[in-house]
Amino acid sequence: MSFSTPALDLAGMLEVARKYGYDGIEPRLDSNHAHGIEVAATAAQRNAIRSQVQASGIALACLATSITYADPSRTDEMIGQTRERIDLASDVGAPAIRVFGGKIPDGVTREQAIDLLVSSLSKVADQAGERGVTVCVETHDHWCDPTHVAAVLARVDHPAVAANWDIMHPVRTAKVTMDDAFAALKPYIRHLHIHDGPADASGLAPIGTGDIDHRRALQLLATIGYDGFLSGEWINWEPYEIHLPRELATMKRFEKELV
Repeated sequence: MSFSTPALDLAGMLEVARKYGYDGIEPRLDSNHAHGIEVAATAAQRNAIRSQVQASGIALACLATSITYADPSRTDEMIGQTRERIDLASDVGAPAIRVFGGKIPDGVTREQAIDLLVSSLSKVADQAGERGVTVCVETHDHWCDPTHVAAVLARVDHPAVAANWDIMHPVRTAKVTMDDAFAALKPYIRHLHIHDGPADASGLAPIGTGDIDHRRALQLLATIGYDGFLSGEWINWEPYEIHLPRELATMKRFEKELV
């Protein structure tokens, strides 16, 4: 994700991915990163981005958005932003966008929040499907418990609305095991965020040295033949020259152990 390389333009991100052996990149939108993939991009700019990415041989794995749905005072705004970002993803050739459930405001119950997510996501599902984009709800913030995300996705029941399984947040925040998180999300997993650290949420650590069991995550994903992306999300951490090659090498080693 572009949090590793916020100062690099798109050409720079693609070159870094190629240099270190990554198959794709995940631009974070609306965060003043230098990649230039934003809703404000013109049609000509979007076409140029798509061509540039295709020529590089590196994929756009996903566009990471800031969209949330649990606040009823912002429903229309969030649905509008989702529609814009679905179109952006389709125009530049990204197969998915990441969204959040969001903080549940005071006075809104969990059941009401689930209803609101179901309603909002259902309204954009057909557009996403028609544009070839999957809207992936992350296990994050007030939705770290995978059963809450699964409850939403089961009711939306649309192939263009799925889960972004951030494997850290359920373990750290919801105190759910890797196996239980996978079991809840298994039918819906279309994208992943990976990163390691201590279970007490005190920061990041190199994969394999923290409490987030990436080996087990890979074992579980292999049981469903998962062939999508595992996107490294490292925010405000080490220089990318340090962690990008090291983290990928660790994941490749874990992957080989499965064979």
